[in-house]
Amino acid sequence: MAKKSSVENNNRRKALVKRFAEKRKALLAVANNEALEMEERFEARLKLAELPRNSSATRIRNRCEITGRPRAFYRKIGVSRVALRELGNRGLIPGLVKSSW
Repeated sequence: MAKKSSVENNNRRKALVKRFAEKRKALLAVANNEALEMEERFEARLKLAELPRNSSATRIRNRCEITGRPRAFYRKIGVSRVALRELGNRGLIPGLVKSSW
């Protein structure tokens, strides 16, 4: 089980990303528009830099929904390999068969 503080920090990041998504998208559109003058684009970059760091989507860490484990994460299912194995052994994931030889 991951530390509760790490999971909560990640949840706070998700909330910040959602809150600043529109503003960040608009500033990036201005900053990347090569038809505009260089000064306008530079001002947009400065405003973008003033936003909280954790409002960037790249700061979100994929974590297991069950254990909070940050590594070995399966995106399709949303769990880590450890939780996937446990759920598979219990027969809770359709189509997953335990392999043994």
